[in-house]
Amino acid sequence: MDAMLNKAVVEAFVRFHEQGLIYRDNRLVNWSPHLRTALSDLEVDHEDIPGTTLLSIPGYDGKVEVGVLCEFKYPIKGSKEHLIVATTRLETMLGDVAVAVHPEDDRYKAFVGKELEHPFFPDRKMVVVADTMVDREFGTGCVKITPAHDVNDFKCGQRNGLEMISVFSEDGSINGNGGPFAGQHRFEGRKAVEEALKQKGLWVQKKSHAMRLGLCSRSKDIVEPFLKPQWWMNCKELAEKSVKAVKEGDLAIIPEFHQNTWFHWLENIQEWCISRQLWWGHRIPAYKVVKPAQEKELWFSGRSYDEAKAQAQAKLGTNDVELVQDEDVLDTWFSSGLFPFSVFGWPDIEGNDDFEAFFPTTLLETGHDILFFWVARMVMMSIGLTGQLPFKTVYLHALVRDAHGRKMSKSLGNVIDPLEVIDGITLPELHKKLEEGNLPAKEVEKAKRGQSADYPDGIPECGADALRFGLLAYTQQGRNVNLDINRVVGYRHFCNKVWNATR
Repeated sequence: MDAMLNKAVVEAFVRFHEQGLIYRDNRLVNWSPHLRTALSDLEVDHEDIPGTTLLSIPGYDGKVEVGVLCEFKYPIKGSKEHLIVATTRLETMLGDVAVAVHPEDDRYKAFVGKELEHPFFPDRKMVVVADTMVDREFGTGCVKITPAHDVNDFKCGQRNGLEMISVFSEDGSINGNGGPFAGQHRFEGRKAVEEALKQKGLWVQKKSHAMRLGLCSRSKDIVEPFLKPQWWMNCKELAEKSVKAVKEGDLAIIPEFHQNTWFHWLENIQEWCISRQLWWGHRIPAYKVVKPAQEKELWFSGRSYDEAKAQAQAKLGTNDVELVQDEDVLDTWFSSGLFPFSVFGWPDIEGNDDFEAFFPTTLLETGHDILFFWVARMVMMSIGLTGQLPFKTVYLHALVRDAHGRKMSKSLGNVIDPLEVIDGITLPELHKKLEEGNLPAKEVEKAKRGQSADYPDGIPECGADALRFGLLAYTQQGRNVNLDINRVVGYRHFCNKVWNATR
């Protein structure tokens, strides 16, 4: 890592930690088992599943059945009665600690407070709790509660003082808390749990069910809510100042209709999980006390090991202290958010001519898709660390997509190289470029089919002027450019007519 930029990252983390804006907490995160890292909400793609669907995910040989609602019974202890619950994630029942019903649901009022028997963990304490989070009209009106693997269940667990039992390992397999299913991939466990419930006579049914599924934007693995201690940043106050800057005209966003997106994200901002479990990145400058031993984790941040150790010695009242630095790295957008001033040597600004001359700047030009990812974070970081806006105007350009409005992707075979539009390229040559790339064989074949469908005769030579003309014509839309090569060909013909008319 560049020493100057790393110094800025460390300084920013330590300052925000000292201000109480950065803190460590054991909370649910979006977890990608395939990548074994936490994800921000914005790194999760939500896909609508219309009903029963078989899905391929990385790291798993079989197909995963999604878009189904599974119903099974929980027996009431000491009676022949039972409650039927419904779930789209059957494997998480291994971590169930309660069943929730609505407090005003007359069907279940008599069951509130009664104990249930878990079919695989008969000694586990399971109770029926009353909670207004339950939708009486959905499913059976009974909701299984797995606090360690569902956001709503986590909140319910906190309200009702329920145990948090995590049943997944970081790689997505079932851990030791999964009893007889330990060691299985979570989706193998899903099938095994279904069979085991059938054998115990507790299975009710499985039916098709429309749902939204969270997928990792990078790996396309199914994202799991995962209970893990991480570093978080409270951005609420900085977000309010960023909203105010736009509303009062100190910061202009062009085109203006993007302001609605700005207000939506920042007025509803959530806590930001800034920890990442990756091999690359800026290592988090936080240090855990390992000597003397602590009942609860005790952390100190510092610009160096010695600075953190001095804080720990003062806090603990002893010089016999040993620390170990967190192995996690920071979310890349944390360091990227410092870009407007870190490149000029911040925090060393005394006598810094570059910082004095070039910060803040005037105009930022970028794509609208990273308005929150990057632009908002630059504004918040700048306000929080320098007291100034990083720029006066944000100009957001349209994004170039394929003719069908899809984002360009190597695996889809729809990436358009401007030089290929200018000079032309045959279909066999397009295929050859795919074969020379780094896509897996299956992806290459998929991409070839996409190219054959979109460019059956290859891409004709259009020339630079026709491409420029086409892109300029498209930019009137302001949001996305669905680049249709046939339209560019039409502009080539137009340019030829203009040329012939003026010769």
